[in-house]
Amino acid sequence: MTENRRERVAIVTGAGSTAGIGFASARLIGAAGNRVVITSTTDRILDRVAELRDVGIRAEGVVADLTEQAGVDAVVARATDAFGDVDILVNNAGMTAVSDSHGSTRGGGGFLGHWHASLDRNLTTTFLMTRAVTGLMESSRYGRIVNVSSVSGPVAAYPGDTAYHAAKAGIVGLTRSTAIDLAAAGITVNAVAPGWIDTASASERERRMGKATPVGRSGTAEEVAYVIAFLAGEGASYISGQLITVDGANSIAEERGR
Repeated sequence: MTENRRERVAIVTGAGSTAGIGFASARLIGAAGNRVVITSTTDRILDRVAELRDVGIRAEGVVADLTEQAGVDAVVARATDAFGDVDILVNNAGMTAVSDSHGSTRGGGGFLGHWHASLDRNLTTTFLMTRAVTGLMESSRYGRIVNVSSVSGPVAAYPGDTAYHAAKAGIVGLTRSTAIDLAAAGITVNAVAPGWIDTASASERERRMGKATPVGRSGTAEEVAYVIAFLAGEGASYISGQLITVDGANSIAEERGR
């Protein structure tokens, strides 16, 4: 199946942080011989492009707000203008859970704004980007879409951020629905659910939670990215509509507080 493999074109969203899952995924997908378009909401994405090019990866970067159709269109246009197609989409762009979210979800003037912002940045971005690339993938009869969800929402929950949990659970519903809709066109759609991952945005509390997992530490962005890169590869052709949890066995641990 991997014979006569051609160079694929991947879009990886939310890749602006040097220590994030998006950039780690772009590095691995690019190192596998694919061309990569990466996005962020700030011009730090241009630094990430330079880093990818320094290691021989053909890369382009776009500063875009993916909650808006114009931003989505700009990303897809850059991919098709620079590389001619889109074969892989990694929907990593999103809004992290808020550190003090009780007020935003249980009352107060900002709760509805937080709700809409979380759904827009996590779920709507995933929907809009998926919708934008599926026509290209259907034309080529090939596609890999990997959505970054979370353990929080689809698998487990913690107090105080209803919006984040709802958005991340919604990504799983979107994944399963589109997997069915696109299967006949040779397009797979899967989701990855990271647990406590030690990225640049991780708080000290989150790092403490990582130490309390059965593995005894937080995961790394690269450990999540390896799963994403596998699902984005040609060998994952019969895996679709699945949620793969990357959490060091934390969500299945029955005994707590020993």
